Amino acid sequence: MIEYPSAWKDYELLDSGNGEKLERYGNYVLARPEPKALWDKTLPEAEWRRLAHTRFTPGAGFGKAGKEDSGTWERLKKMDDQWHIGYTNADGLKMDLRLGLTSFKHVGVFPEQAPNWNYIYRKVREMCAARKDGGRPKVLNLFAYTGAASLAAKAAGADVTHLDSVRQVVTWARGNMESSGLDGIRWVVEDAMKFARREAKRGNRYDGIILDPPAYGHGPDGEKWKLDECLFEMLRTVNDILQPKDAFMVLNLYSNGYSALLGETVVNQAMGRARIESGELALLDRFGKALPLSIVVRMER
Repeated sequence: MIEYPSAWKDYELLDSGNGEKLERYGNYVLARPEPKALWDKTLPEAEWRRLAHTRFTPGAGFGKAGKEDSGTWERLKKMDDQWHIGYTNADGLKMDLRLGLTSFKHVGVFPEQAPNWNYIYRKVREMCAARKDGGRPKVLNLFAYTGAASLAAKAAGADVTHLDSVRQVVTWARGNMESSGLDGIRWVVEDAMKFARREAKRGNRYDGIILDPPAYGHGPDGEKWKLDECLFEMLRTVNDILQPKDAFMVLNLYSNGYSALLGETVVNQAMGRARIESGELALLDRFGKALPLSIVVRMER
C-alpha cells in the first residue's frame, strides 16, 4: 500500500532531489532539506531560487542521531511569519491549519499524513453511525503535535484527547481547533508513556488510538524516549487501553530503516492478530518522482 495526498489545492510538492524538497503551502513556496530525496532535481537551481520564498539552512547538529534538526530560514521574498492553509476531502472533512517557520525546519503540518486524516475521519463517522445510543467514540491521539489528526477525529464526531509533551505545540493545536470551528478537545501536556500507563491502571479504554512517535524525544519532566527501545512497550500499553472490539489504531513511523513489514510485525506481537494494513505514505512531485516519507500501520478489531 502506497498512499499520497490528492486534490489538495493548498499544498503541492513542486520538485525534489539532491537532498531537498520544494513545496508550496498556500501562497508560499519553501525549500527544505529532505535526506530521502536521493535523486537529481528536475528544475534548475535558479528556478528553485526564483520560486522559493524561503530556504532552510541546517545548523551544526542537523541530521545526527538524537539531535534536533535546528537551523535558520533564509528569506528570499517577503512573506508572513505565520499563515493558514485549508484542508478538505471528498467526505466533508474541513480543517484550517496555521503554519509557521520553526527553528527545527518544520512548519506545523506533515502533508503526507493526509491519507491518515481521511482514514480517521471515515472510521470515526462509521463508528458514530453504528452506535444506536448516539454515544461518541473516544479517541486518543498520542505524540499529537499540532493536531490535524485530532481535528479529523473531532470533526467526525469523536470525543478526543490530544496529548503532546510540548506545551507550545498543544497551544498551536488548540488554535487550529478554534480556527477550524471546532471545540471540546481535551488537552494534555505529558509524557505519552506515563499517561498511557496511568490510563491502563485506571481501566480507561478508547475506541481509537493514534500514535506518531518520534525517533527520539523528551517528556515535560525530562523523560527519555527512544523509539527502538520504547515502541514495543508502548504498543503493549496501548493494547491495554484500546477497546477489545470495534476499535482502531493508527501507527505512523518516520524512523529511517523501519519498514512496513517491521511495523506490522511489532503491532501483531504487541497487540494480537487483527485486521491490519500497512504501507508507506509519500508525496508525488510535479515530475512524477515519489518521495516516501513514513511507514503507516492501521489496525482494526
